[in-house]
Amino acid sequence: MTTTTHTTGTAPRTTPHTPPSGGPADDERLRRWRLVLGGDSAESTGRALTGRDAAMDTALSALYGDGGRPGARGRTGRPAGLGASAPSVARWLGDIRTYFPSSVVQVMQRDAIDRLGLAALLLEPEMLEAVEADVHLVGTLLSLNKAMPETTKETARAVVRAVVEDLEKRLAPRTRATLTGALDRSAKTDRPRHRDIDWDRTIRANLRNYLPEHGTVVPERLIGHGRAARSVKKDVILCVDQSGSMAASVVYASVFGAVLASMRTLRTRLVVFDTAVADLTDQLDDPVDVLFGTQLGGGTDINRALAYCQSRITRPADTVVVLISDLYEGGIRDEMLKRVAAMKASGVQFVTLLALSDEGAPAYDRDHAAALGALGAPAFACTPDLFPEVMAAAIEKRPLPVPDKEAGH
Repeated sequence: MTTTTHTTGTAPRTTPHTPPSGGPADDERLRRWRLVLGGDSAESTGRALTGRDAAMDTALSALYGDGGRPGARGRTGRPAGLGASAPSVARWLGDIRTYFPSSVVQVMQRDAIDRLGLAALLLEPEMLEAVEADVHLVGTLLSLNKAMPETTKETARAVVRAVVEDLEKRLAPRTRATLTGALDRSAKTDRPRHRDIDWDRTIRANLRNYLPEHGTVVPERLIGHGRAARSVKKDVILCVDQSGSMAASVVYASVFGAVLASMRTLRTRLVVFDTAVADLTDQLDDPVDVLFGTQLGGGTDINRALAYCQSRITRPADTVVVLISDLYEGGIRDEMLKRVAAMKASGVQFVTLLALSDEGAPAYDRDHAAALGALGAPAFACTPDLFPEVMAAAIEKRPLPVPDKEAGH
């Protein structure tokens, strides 16, 4: 079969000179032509799209249908264009990362900026101010990071910084207060030196030993404060999946990472991963730098990321590892589970969060979640407000406050 290729805007279109005939191979050919040609012009193929193919077609129509004009109707009757809605852009970016390879995604992102007015949205301060500047918008800006010109990046950084500073103001005080209390409690000792005795707690613990004839309590059990108040008490490793579906979690994890790193009694490490692993610990003093150091999208290799984290553990009994991922593993599943089991056996407190956001659990690999739960590392979604309590429980080695609806997943 010979073909002629032509271009509409920046979207490549190929038209067959001779229609394919019947047979399995031709059915696959019809499917491909239907995806290439779009709606009405491909009706003669007689090939209906369902499932993943229909989703791919929707993503293509949003960008290339009817010239990609915002609000226009595509040839399939679906709304074409993405408009200026940051949440819809974020969803679309997530869709194209799901259905197309990285090289195609980069082309589509550049086309979206050119065809749908996203450049104006990102370049004009007035446009950005008209949009709700929230975690979704930050995820969108980070997803488009590679396609931005330098002038756009400066505007984007200003918006990201405003959102991050707002999150820090909301989340930092409670996080520090909750974790400071947990660290103090975890440092209590039953064999304190005299000057380290916590008399209030000691008296309460020994009230049954009160001697009324002497008007005193016999302290059989002494409770005291640990002496390492200014030393590092716990090591925390945040291991964050930076695939496109985890954009909001990456934003929150970066903010929490900066808050934890500011506490002298914690040694915090931030590791982000897709199929590669990046240690962003040296950037934790500025979460905006952390966010622009991530590369949203790509595959996922949890096993490789955990191998790196495992290699950085020097005090297992005083280490908390927090894996934030939807658990769609592209690496070696059995090795991943063995690493988790080995870390837990060594004394590491291991926490698995399917998401760190206000949106609930995303789509996630239920088999992997169940396998981790069987190892004593239940996987659940966590809101930013609950995260300090989760960390406090891990530090004190208490049962995690798993939301009931997520328990057992």
